[in-house]
Amino acid sequence: MAHVSELHEYRVWAPGAERMRVVAGDASTEMLRDDGGWWQALAPAGDYGFQVGDDDAVLPDPRSRRQPRGVHERSRVWDASARAWDDGGWTGRPIAGGVLYELHVGTFTREGTLDAAAERLDHLLEIGVTHVELLPVNGFNGTHNWGYDGVAWFAVHEGYGGPAAYQRFVEAAHAAGLAVVQDVVYNHLGPSGNYLPRFGPYLASEGRSTWGEHVNLAEPEVRRYVLDNVRFWFEDMHVDALRLDAVHALHDAAETHILEQMAIETAALAAHLGRPLELIAESDLNDPTLITPREAGGWGLDAQWSDDFHHGLHVALTGETHGYYEDFAPLGALAKALERGFFHDGTYSSFREREHGHPIDIERSLSWRLVVSAQNHDQIGNRARGDRITEALEESRLLCAALLLYAGPSTPMLFMGEEWAASTPFQFFTSHPEPELGRLTGEGRLAEFERMGWDPSVVPDPQDPGSFERSKLDWAELRRERHARVLDGYRQLAGLRREIPALTDPHWSHGRVEVFEEAGVLRLLRGVNSLAALRHGERLRRAPAQEPPLRAAGAERVEASAEIIINFGTKPQSIPVTHRRIRFQTHPDLAVSGELSLPPGSGALLT
Repeated sequence: MAHVSELHEYRVWAPGAERMRVVAGDASTEMLRDDGGWWQALAPAGDYGFQVGDDDAVLPDPRSRRQPRGVHERSRVWDASARAWDDGGWTGRPIAGGVLYELHVGTFTREGTLDAAAERLDHLLEIGVTHVELLPVNGFNGTHNWGYDGVAWFAVHEGYGGPAAYQRFVEAAHAAGLAVVQDVVYNHLGPSGNYLPRFGPYLASEGRSTWGEHVNLAEPEVRRYVLDNVRFWFEDMHVDALRLDAVHALHDAAETHILEQMAIETAALAAHLGRPLELIAESDLNDPTLITPREAGGWGLDAQWSDDFHHGLHVALTGETHGYYEDFAPLGALAKALERGFFHDGTYSSFREREHGHPIDIERSLSWRLVVSAQNHDQIGNRARGDRITEALEESRLLCAALLLYAGPSTPMLFMGEEWAASTPFQFFTSHPEPELGRLTGEGRLAEFERMGWDPSVVPDPQDPGSFERSKLDWAELRRERHARVLDGYRQLAGLRREIPALTDPHWSHGRVEVFEEAGVLRLLRGVNSLAALRHGERLRRAPAQEPPLRAAGAERVEASAEIIINFGTKPQSIPVTHRRIRFQTHPDLAVSGELSLPPGSGALLT
């Protein structure tokens, strides 16, 4: 019989089970049930699993902290509190005024581990990054995956180094002055290794999304499972913010939506821990309710992704107008996203074939609450070949994207390698050991692209190990001339963002956009003076919501702290300017004297 000090208390929720056993080592121990459907028992510490009813199959713990041999095998007892943290001086870093950097642990470095990623954190500081955002790291089936097929929400994928390596990574990030954002998925579970339904009603009996059955948020214990996972990342792993994947797929009819409940509990935990904790939603609804404070009738999340900036910028840079890019063909669409946050704010979406979105109250909402990007894992990885815009665009146009990202009103987010024009793709990859699941994944991918009009012959097989290997960054590119020049541009922009207060001004009304549609020229003013901002706010309130703010040459000039001008067109243009000092230029031969002459595909920042 095990000594008392070697025993561990095991608990598991299985409300419908008539019998539960915990198997630890060679011992099988009967468990006792309470009135809430929770079972518990004392048994030897170590690798363990549960047997439901009279079934002899040993299943992993739904709340497992470690899956050393994969998501189908036994769990391992792991105590998060055993670490003697060395980040006691870390007081947090709010998103406001920050720069996010999205990375996938498995492809960020050749080694594909958290420890290897930690060795590259100093690089992020050079380009002004304040928050490093990790794609999902929870336990998934196979060796490599984007992470959105996770099934062990409380565990860290062993291939990345497991939970101890995760704690080391967070500690290293905090030591470097970087906050950590963890991408989490609460809207579905992966197709392999999901044993939760064997324990209880974790999945809804009706309805499913593209990715699988909905999580059963009508069950209080399932809600608590989700909310406890939020707390786990903040409290046990010292994470600073969570990026909540596809919140539009969270089906919740409760009076207090699960997202609002997350915001309530996160605010309470932040007050207790004495550091900011933030929630960032990924939503395709264009609904400002998510980021409206609770006292103003919203759900109180801190920020949300907005794809409208990306779509408008992508069309302006590449000319692509297929699929959901169609509505963003006029340059005025990008201008509207820069001035109002959303392009689709009740306008008709041809891709969705209906009206879409709701307007942001630009007088009350702050612009940093929208997280925008020129590239991200979705917009690259969900292209047929997983190709980056760096493959098609010259340096000057790439730096125009960076200029608008760093100098624009919203919170910029970079995608790994973007800052040096990485030539490596980011393809969709899986490693399902089950041949049938692998085949279905590939076929589903092909069908999706055929519906979008892409050539299926160029779509890589997700199960091909080469899709994963090709997606790994090549850090040797930093030493090559083209890549080094682009990286230097990002460094310059990071310095200007720190230096010029107008570039982090959070008030929508302190920015103004002028568009010369036929010429393909966009002018963004930042730090507009208060009187002009007041008049500008009145104009925006009067303007019909469905009309993008197009303007002609000779429009009213206003005082501003910074002026960003980009020529997206194909011909040289001369643009009247109010500032004389060029602080950043994407083309080497620019001069200003009352007018700024811009070659095609170039831009500048003036003060």
